[in-house]
Amino acid sequence: MKYDVVVIGSGPGGYVGAIRAAQLGLKVALIEKYSTLGGTCLNVGCIPSKALLDSSEHYHNAVHQFSQHGIETGKVKVNLNTMIDRKNEVVNQTCKGVEFLMKKNKIDVFTGHGSFIDKNRILIDSGTEKKEIETDKVIIATGSKPVTPAMFNYDKQRVITSTEALNIRTIPSKLVVVGGGVIGLELGSVFARLGTAVEVVEFMDKILPTMDDDCTRELTRSLKKLGIKFHLGHAVTGVNATKKSCIVSVKKKDSDTAFDIDADYCLVAIGRKPYTDGLNLEAIGLATDAKGSIAVNDHLETAVPGVFAIGDIVRGPMLAHKAEEEGVYVAEYIAGGKPHINYNLIPGVVYTWPELSTVGKTEAELKAENIPYKVGKFPFKALGRARASMDTEGLVKVLAHQDTDEILGVHMVGPRVADVIMEAVALMEFRASAEDLTRICHPHPTFTEALKEAALAATDNRAIHI
Repeated sequence: MKYDVVVIGSGPGGYVGAIRAAQLGLKVALIEKYSTLGGTCLNVGCIPSKALLDSSEHYHNAVHQFSQHGIETGKVKVNLNTMIDRKNEVVNQTCKGVEFLMKKNKIDVFTGHGSFIDKNRILIDSGTEKKEIETDKVIIATGSKPVTPAMFNYDKQRVITSTEALNIRTIPSKLVVVGGGVIGLELGSVFARLGTAVEVVEFMDKILPTMDDDCTRELTRSLKKLGIKFHLGHAVTGVNATKKSCIVSVKKKDSDTAFDIDADYCLVAIGRKPYTDGLNLEAIGLATDAKGSIAVNDHLETAVPGVFAIGDIVRGPMLAHKAEEEGVYVAEYIAGGKPHINYNLIPGVVYTWPELSTVGKTEAELKAENIPYKVGKFPFKALGRARASMDTEGLVKVLAHQDTDEILGVHMVGPRVADVIMEAVALMEFRASAEDLTRICHPHPTFTEALKEAALAATDNRAIHI
């Protein structure tokens, strides 16, 4: 059978790209090696982690905040099995939703491992049979997998990644998280809320090393209040596991100070790497770089004409929404359109509580590029809506060009900032100024008022409520 486009991988980039191509009238096939669609994000990433984050937040609030709201609950306890079962049902419903979308858009789905015979022929190996399909164009969207160096002795039992952490059914007494990035902090938060003693080991001197310093300091303080202990500027030198526990050996950077941490589990969350195993790229003359990525041009086309790559296997942040935009871009480009992605305006979010979100340039980047800028900040503790909900930790920070007043970056840590950040993204897409933001009437009381106040602070230091 001949297709206009074959997509290998059904994660957010792959399935969204397939849908957009089908909407544009192309005949599309989607190949997925696993029995469910949705890739890492829907199955063992974004969706299940958010389900557990929400469940653990409800429990934590019931134990620590309900009484202050005048709600008497008595003794509250966790049924982790029910929590995991609910998470699995959320995943199941979401994956079935993708299956429905494939049928709705008349996309042929093949279950099996896809690999290149040549650039126009794809082999699909289901394990029990092999078949070959022909195509004019190919979109590689195979995603990424956790980095697990040999020194960590990753065994999927006591030394685990996010995949296994999402299915722990007994609350650990102690958890060591290696890596102070997004995945480690989110899953660390889940277990800390449930009563686990969590210790985070991060090689850099701050959590979330690429994000705004003011925001990461605020988040660090909040997570410490939650009970998380941080070993910043430390390296893990080895992990040894038994059937029931593990010992994580830690050494302070540039020092002889070393110690061991005994824990139930060691969660390795030091990053992810592109997954291109078994694609047989050499058959079409493609190779990956030292990091495992596939090189692409400005249209996300590889060195082989007609073969495109998107998402975690190409340059840029490993984010589901970035992959989605690239999937849409390639589909529209193949169909003859002139699509556009502004990579500077892809927001980043950390779903701890408080949440952290960011878009555009950080202060460090502006300084490195010698761009003159001004800063406006506003703390959530000065916001009526935040006081009403008892979510007063965090701040909003607006960076604007010193001369033109154009908004160059917005960084937030606070309640619901994962949603609030989109106001900044929309305004920056149209190159709005800080003053433009201040002239927009914001509903009161809302969390979005903090963004307006930060913009006012950046505009002649005239915030109203501080």
